[in-house]
Amino acid sequence: MTTRADAAHPAALLNSATRHSGARCIALCLMSTASTGAGLLLPAALGRTLDLLLAHSPATRWVLYCAGIVLLLALLEACETVLGGTVDARTTAWLRRRLTGHVLAVGPRAAARFGPGDLVARVVGNAAQAGTAPAARAALLAALAGPVGGIVALGLIDPWLAAVFLAGGPLLTLLLRAFARHTTRCVADYQKVQGRIAGALAEAVAGRRTIDAAGTADKEAARILRPLPELSRAGHRMWRVQGRAAAQASAVAPLLQLGVVAVAGLLLTRHRLSVGEVLAASRYAVLATGVGVLVGQFASLARAKAAAGRLDEVLTEPAAGYGDRQLPPGPGHLELRGVTARRGERTVLDGVDLVVPGGSTLAVVGRSGTGKSLLAALAGRLADPDAGEILLDGVPLRGLTHSALRRSVGYAFERPALLGTTIEDALMLGLQPPSPARIREATRLARADDFVRRLPKGYATPCAEAPRSGGESQRLGLARAFAHDGRLLILDDALSSLDTVTEAQITESLLAHGSDTTRVLIAHRAATAARADAVAWLDGGRVRAVGTHAELWRMPGYRAVFGDGGQA
Repeated sequence: MTTRADAAHPAALLNSATRHSGARCIALCLMSTASTGAGLLLPAALGRTLDLLLAHSPATRWVLYCAGIVLLLALLEACETVLGGTVDARTTAWLRRRLTGHVLAVGPRAAARFGPGDLVARVVGNAAQAGTAPAARAALLAALAGPVGGIVALGLIDPWLAAVFLAGGPLLTLLLRAFARHTTRCVADYQKVQGRIAGALAEAVAGRRTIDAAGTADKEAARILRPLPELSRAGHRMWRVQGRAAAQASAVAPLLQLGVVAVAGLLLTRHRLSVGEVLAASRYAVLATGVGVLVGQFASLARAKAAAGRLDEVLTEPAAGYGDRQLPPGPGHLELRGVTARRGERTVLDGVDLVVPGGSTLAVVGRSGTGKSLLAALAGRLADPDAGEILLDGVPLRGLTHSALRRSVGYAFERPALLGTTIEDALMLGLQPPSPARIREATRLARADDFVRRLPKGYATPCAEAPRSGGESQRLGLARAFAHDGRLLILDDALSSLDTVTEAQITESLLAHGSDTTRVLIAHRAATAARADAVAWLDGGRVRAVGTHAELWRMPGYRAVFGDGGQA
């Protein structure tokens, strides 16, 4: 789990990513530095060769030296490319695993805060951009070694050459510093707009049937692409900053190179330098003003830092903590004490007190927006209350270990996600996969066995190749919940897509099945509430009444929850 301490700043995240690929980063840095060193040797070797040729002295050995250095440079650059790609891929994979694990640990709150589309953009795009940071850092050291080595080499040829270059060095440093600062801000703005577009696109994909039915595809496309002008402005600002920095640096660099060559030429006329040394000095002046390489490395690091900032926003979202307690033997007695839960500025549940005896069935009813699904989420700790306490067999849910909690609480949802390669894989999802026999029993209980057996490969049918209606998906979700024995089963609107007959059959089987299991049902039909042992009526964020369906039916307000079609 990610702690706030080691994800407190994007730089800390990038440092962790660099440590993850530490050995490879060191190897890449050494290889890049070796390549830079070979590049620094080449001008001196070329200069020495030229002097020997002009003096008509034997130069074969130095020609071979030059050829060897060129070959070594080519080999080192090829190795750098392969190793750099490997570091980028490993770091990106590590960041994606860490971010995905944290998003899953945070739970639904992550999607509520950032939006599914923006989260996907961060996991896919921003993680890839941040993943380039370790390799860019390693390459930056080599990129800095080039100018430093060039200046040292100029000083070794003649101190005046180094002095001429150093006179303009501070100006280059200021230009690069300003470039790095402005680029980071521009890239961050660009990535934020990208995230907004991704979020809008994810919403449209999820609601494609509604859009088709309304005939508003063009309007939705316009809504999704509305931030494009802002994205364009951010992109233009980014390229203007980079272009301006490159132009400024390119204006300064040739002047410095020209100054070095001019002084070298003057020293040549005074016989203080040879022709070969003038050639070497001109090459070292180019290396010393290697602004293009530095600008590229700074730009890469700026993009990586901005992307790491977007990842860090997700990683600093606190994940649920778990205790170290196990559940004692018990019937699944559930108790809510003074539970208050807010969503934004709105208090959805306000001081809810509720007791569900072990082995009983409680139906929770109420009008839309009264907090039924939130209560279901709190009861199994898919969310935590802002105040109050929830206990299972006398143990606060916060005090349980993760495995103890998830083994003991099962869920079925209105829109179940069938995760797995095949139908059987999807039904086995859990900490302790049930046996095939248990899965068959659960699918029969959920009235899904006949539907599954009619599929081309039965339970071995790939999920992607199993066309199913909303009701059939719900039955599979119910089967998955039934297959995992626990002491508490929560059905959050998990019967809403079923026809009346099938719902009645499943409800009857459910109430007769597993007497040791406590059941909490979010109910919309009076017939379902009537079959429960007790009904909790939510109204205005509070429990207005608890009793049997027959007892509550005497209240006009309760009957109004089901509308005119409700049947006692």
